Amino acid sequence: MINFKEIIAKAINKQVNIDEIELENYIEIPKDSNNGDYAFPCFRLAKELKKAPPIIAKELKENIEIDKAIIEKVEVAGGYLNFYVHQEKMAEEVLKEIASQDKYGKSQIGKEKNIVIDYSAPNIAKPFHIGHLRSTVIGGALYNIYQYLGYHTIGINHLGDYGTQFGKLIEGYKLWGTEYNIEEDPINELTKIYIRINQVCKEDEKVLEQCRMNFKLLEDGDSYCTEIWEKFRKLSLQEFQNVYDLLGSHFDSWNGEAFYSDKMPEVIEILERTGKLIESQGAKIIDLEDKGMNTPCIIQKSNGSTTYATRDLAAILYRARTYDFDKALYVVSYEQTLHFKQVFEVAKLLGIDEKYTEGLKHVPFGMVSLPTGKMSTREGNIVKLEELLNEAIARAKEIIEEKNPDLENKEEVAKKIGVGAVIFNDLSNSRIKDEIFDWDQILNFQGETGPYIQYTYVRTKSVLEKAGYMPTIEEIKFDNLLNDASKNIIKLLYNFQNILIQVTEKEEPSILSRYLIDVAKAYSNFYNDNKILIEDKELQNARVYLTYAVGKVLKTGSKLLGIEMPDKM
Repeated sequence: MINFKEIIAKAINKQVNIDEIELENYIEIPKDSNNGDYAFPCFRLAKELKKAPPIIAKELKENIEIDKAIIEKVEVAGGYLNFYVHQEKMAEEVLKEIASQDKYGKSQIGKEKNIVIDYSAPNIAKPFHIGHLRSTVIGGALYNIYQYLGYHTIGINHLGDYGTQFGKLIEGYKLWGTEYNIEEDPINELTKIYIRINQVCKEDEKVLEQCRMNFKLLEDGDSYCTEIWEKFRKLSLQEFQNVYDLLGSHFDSWNGEAFYSDKMPEVIEILERTGKLIESQGAKIIDLEDKGMNTPCIIQKSNGSTTYATRDLAAILYRARTYDFDKALYVVSYEQTLHFKQVFEVAKLLGIDEKYTEGLKHVPFGMVSLPTGKMSTREGNIVKLEELLNEAIARAKEIIEEKNPDLENKEEVAKKIGVGAVIFNDLSNSRIKDEIFDWDQILNFQGETGPYIQYTYVRTKSVLEKAGYMPTIEEIKFDNLLNDASKNIIKLLYNFQNILIQVTEKEEPSILSRYLIDVAKAYSNFYNDNKILIEDKELQNARVYLTYAVGKVLKTGSKLLGIEMPDKM
């Protein structure tokens, strides 16, 4: 497909001594289409050319050579040079590309590049609550989009299956295990034990010390502690899978923290050889004050047990050797920003290639809290994710029963709508934004929501069904798509792949979410302003094909976010 930005950059490059790629990066898309399809800000050239931007714009317009069959006109607006694409040419380019590609927008820009994405990562033996939703769906969307752009993508569920919390659970199980039916209701029963043992630890320092010792025994391979830990892990994963099945989540690796237990001694040994690992109050630390961090990175506690940082460093070493990654993303809340700054800095001491440490990136997101404050398993104030998803499905089914009781496959459609509403609600805002949990907001099916996009897609399917045929691309006369509503859709569809690339540049799935809303709105305007099934067969062919193209992009984009489309609703 024609790259209009590239054509404009090449034309400007012939007039100024600046690299084409740099020029292309300067080109903007005006918010108001009256200012053209693309705008070049000439103030970018003012320093180089030692002229005022309006003068540069005027001179460029007079001297620039550009194919009018592609760019039909160029205008000066202050210090901007505005370019107007030949709309019939754009319609032809977009619709022919959609006709020729099974997966429109797919790319090979990531060919031979490996991306590791660490996401979801719930703690075993604890409820899978709404606080884990964000990492799961943000990471899942990034995984899908990177893969669609040709990257070899490795999704890792770095389970929280190690640490002092298991020392506490083991102690609680030793004290009161027979009082709880763990086999029948593992997560809820283990949560009760966890809350109870935490209360005892607050009151009795000796019990807390025993819990710490339990974890040390687990690290040292004690058979009793290991057997209980393995039981907790197995039962937890069975429960977690219910949630992942509802969300459609999948992972290439389930290697959690425990996987690195035998790999941490090498990390400690490497760090010791650097001379940077020093002793402090019985613990082993890396001092990072010279890197602007007042808090040291603790590698080994005073009792000899390891930390999150040690395990993350072992994971970096393992992933560099195993996956040869170009980029390793950690989709973890912003509460862990300091942790990752420390770990990424210490990783430079591991002796691995610089490309790996440069490829490490924390993708932070805002917290989900209850109106009463922060969620805490140990305090027992959480909202379970499975309950939220099932409630969303139930509410979707109620609406179906009310508005379309004869709909086939009501259960399946309700699941797609309910789960889609929850996922889209999470991905429609900037990932860094904090959220207060609100049932009605999360399960809102009205307005700019996942169900609105699904409804628009179903409308495109209905139009095609009523038409009863699909015209071939050879039957389309592109000059039938030059009205404003059609042009708006065409411009949006043209930009689909660029939107996906922007997502990966900023690790921000909400860019795609907002784009899909824009496409759905644009089609609604087109649908309201243009009768599609008409006597004029040539005009009908063009409008039917445009409808098909919109449906294809809505379905593809939604699937990349993790949202399934119903055919009817």
